[in-house]
Amino acid sequence: MSKGSNAPVPTTALRVELGWRSGPSVPDADASALLLVGGKVRSDGDFVFYNQPQHSSGAVRHEGKRNTDGRVTDSLLVDLARVEPSIETVILAASSDGGSFGAVPDLYIEVQDAAQGTAVARFDSTGATVETAFVLGEFYRRQGAWKFRAVGQGYGSGLEGLATDYGITVDEPQQTPAPAPTAAPATAPPPPMATPMTTPPPAMPPVPPPAPQAPPVSLSKVTLTKAAPSVSLTKQGGTSGAMRVNLNWEVRKQFSGWASKLGRPVAMHNDLDLDLCALFELADGRKGVIQSLGNAFGALHQPPYIHLDGDDRTGAMASGENLTINLDHQRDFRRILIFVTIYEGARSFADLHATVTLTPQHGAPVDFSLDECTVPSTVCALALITNTGNDLIVQREARYLIPERGVSPQRTVDYAYGWGMNWTPGRK
Repeated sequence: MSKGSNAPVPTTALRVELGWRSGPSVPDADASALLLVGGKVRSDGDFVFYNQPQHSSGAVRHEGKRNTDGRVTDSLLVDLARVEPSIETVILAASSDGGSFGAVPDLYIEVQDAAQGTAVARFDSTGATVETAFVLGEFYRRQGAWKFRAVGQGYGSGLEGLATDYGITVDEPQQTPAPAPTAAPATAPPPPMATPMTTPPPAMPPVPPPAPQAPPVSLSKVTLTKAAPSVSLTKQGGTSGAMRVNLNWEVRKQFSGWASKLGRPVAMHNDLDLDLCALFELADGRKGVIQSLGNAFGALHQPPYIHLDGDDRTGAMASGENLTINLDHQRDFRRILIFVTIYEGARSFADLHATVTLTPQHGAPVDFSLDECTVPSTVCALALITNTGNDLIVQREARYLIPERGVSPQRTVDYAYGWGMNWTPGRK
């Protein structure tokens, strides 16, 4: 499609894919959506992005990122049938992180039939220079039907400028105001003469308290790297509520795994099954493991205050493996090690691309990608969460381990981190 052109949308269940080509010094990018009435959002809840991944109506959901052989996509799921009747337009936007779109090659937006996976419309954005945000497209109602328009409007003020332009209240860093200059003392005027009154003045009606306002939207996020591998959840404000830990993955090549004697890749099975797990140590000394083996799914509102949501075999970004930690009980934690094992379908993490995202109920989300695996590893330590007494620290591990013959992946992680537990065979 060319800029400004439009096309009918043949179905209501759609996937909107923001895509580009990654590489050295290429900034990251993020997809977002705004639901508008009269050109503005009704409230901050009409903004869907990485920190607010789902609209209350269920019409728009941020699905997340995938990286396949250097092609990165960030997707939104849009169900136009669930868009509220008052909503006239759904804006589809992109923002860059770490540079301008002039350094992002092959930027495009593609609308797909969510059920069939076929392309409905595509707009390739070209000629970007200093822009740090773009409205790439929009869905709009026309005579009772939905259409898609290629827009291509750039912003130099990033996601914050784009969001505020449509009526979003953005959380800005607080600045300490400069002290006001001290004025010279003035001579107080004489008090007015009192006038006797025969009747008391009428009572003033009480002033009603101001209506509570919703907190502004926070656009911050944290990406852990080798150079900056840790973050304080306490400083980020993520010390209460539920924190969701998500692992998603995809196969990057046709073959994966290792033939232990020949050192050659072996075919990966279609039923690849990765298991997200956690070792925990509580403040009272109790230790244990959260995993699907042995149905050790844990509990969220009683010790260990960690719960594994289920066992997913797809690795899809919208689901993947999910684990929830109740940060309302952070004082009960001493340390939590989150790790992943290959249960079946491959002999190594080689040729798998995986991303870990920790999303606190309060505070910025924390994410990181795993390094490429170059060893015959079946277990990977992902992140270590440590309670230092006055701080809760998330440390990126991304550490591939190789179990010795006859030693389980779980016991291998235990040995590597000195957990000191006794292990028995388990099954799903």
